[in-house]
Amino acid sequence: MVYNGLMKQPHTKFEQEAWGQGLVVCGIDEVGRGCIAGPVVAAAVSFPKEHKLHEKIRDSKKVTPKMRAELFNFILEECDDFGVGLVSAKAIDENGISPATKLAMALAINDLTNKPDQILIDAVVLDEVTIAQKSIIKGDENIYSIAAASIVAKVFRDSVVSGFDNVYPDYGFSSHKGYGTKVHYEALKKSGLTSEHRRTFLKNLH
Repeated sequence: MVYNGLMKQPHTKFEQEAWGQGLVVCGIDEVGRGCIAGPVVAAAVSFPKEHKLHEKIRDSKKVTPKMRAELFNFILEECDDFGVGLVSAKAIDENGISPATKLAMALAINDLTNKPDQILIDAVVLDEVTIAQKSIIKGDENIYSIAAASIVAKVFRDSVVSGFDNVYPDYGFSSHKGYGTKVHYEALKKSGLTSEHRRTFLKNLH
């Protein structure tokens, strides 16, 4: 089932419905889908019914790096459960970005300590997952637990990709996080592809 509704601030309408039925519900989101290097990462986050909402939790793209770090710590301290799934650049090339994204989400669910009764996903339907799910268009902007998942996934992925600097110091991964910036393309022209680059995204640079 797909929902489409825009609200200015993330809400817990769907979470409240699930909690009212005594269900465990988690939000799921991914980051890194449009990058030219590095993995795609998904996170799943569930909160307790008694959770006090943090007014600054938003879609990770709308939060500064400093605030994301603070919210990341808050989420991990306050959530009931969280899981993270990562799919490498090599697997993205082998399977395609859409299947890789869904796999990352499935891995994030499997990484949870307890299986949820319901999942809320940002605009994706996981056909291989048997858990009851709701796919919500712009869910990362409108659904609290999905927004929280986007922050967890973003901070986790940024940390992983920044670590590539230790292996590939000439590419500036900590600055662009694998996205196709001018600096990144200049580094590619000078030094070529690494094992962390998605070759299917860079066919002209093989």
